Amino acid sequence: MFVDRVTIFVKGGDGGRGCASFRREKYVPKGGPDGGNGGHGGSVIIRAIAGTDSLAGIANTKHVRADGGRPGSGALKTGRDGKDVVIAVPPGTIIYDRDRGNILRDLTTAGDEVVVGKGGHGGRGNKHFATSTNRTPREAEPGEEGEERWLILELKVIADAGLIGLPNAGKSTLLSRLSQAHPEIADYPFTTKSPNLGVVHAGGERVFVLADLPGLIEGASAGIGLGHEFLRHVERTRVLVHLVEPMPSDGSDPVANYRLVRRELELYRVEMAHKPEVVVLSKSELTGSEDVRLRLERELGREVIGISAVTGQGLAQLVGRVAELLKPLAA
Repeated sequence: MFVDRVTIFVKGGDGGRGCASFRREKYVPKGGPDGGNGGHGGSVIIRAIAGTDSLAGIANTKHVRADGGRPGSGALKTGRDGKDVVIAVPPGTIIYDRDRGNILRDLTTAGDEVVVGKGGHGGRGNKHFATSTNRTPREAEPGEEGEERWLILELKVIADAGLIGLPNAGKSTLLSRLSQAHPEIADYPFTTKSPNLGVVHAGGERVFVLADLPGLIEGASAGIGLGHEFLRHVERTRVLVHLVEPMPSDGSDPVANYRLVRRELELYRVEMAHKPEVVVLSKSELTGSEDVRLRLERELGREVIGISAVTGQGLAQLVGRVAELLKPLAA
């Protein structure tokens, strides 16, 4: 199950209470205060871990609490610190403070982490309160309470290139041909309801990550259909591979369909319209598709690559073109 948005409550451990005690030994009648400090509470840490691609692992976890510190004891013994709790998330996870609305951290790279629930400091024992005028202090501090808050974790898939287009344009089939990914493939729209990732080999040691993203429909920028769930994943891709179906089953015009998707990208966020883009006519094995490809080139004034995931036509050209666009972006 792919999960890309989770709300959780986190709380750091409370600090342990300081100890109020006095040294009592047979030959030391006035040993003085020897209360130790309480241990510090554990913290809640969110860390990006490579190899995870969904928030499904914490989807059913509503509350995360770290261990509290143990109280101090006599003979100046400090209480044991509480253990930290680490929540593993995929790279690309953005962490929001739900109530304040601000971003705490954007974990874009494996190993990035942030403390979201800091543990409380342990209280001081009575030894710390001894002075020249108060040699037998009887007070000790309680431990500090751990930090607590509600968080929203939102995953934006990180990929080098993303397949975009209307539903049923052939994105899942193309991903399965170019990589070892096995997305669900069917002859009806909206087969893909969550992103699928695959690694594409572009010759030699060149590889890139390709994402099959859910199909876009008119009004997506306003949240219609998969709407924002689709568009926020597009944000993370560096190159767009825009698939256009030559002969849609609904009889719509391929050029109009291309412009519809572009308009939704611009309405959602203007800078998304400036990403490098490869325009691809899918299903080129169909009779008459070449005429559609040529018309697209005339209307758009740019190259349109014709491909067929069935026959393999144009796939090498497409992979080479994407790798070419990615090269300066990786510098």
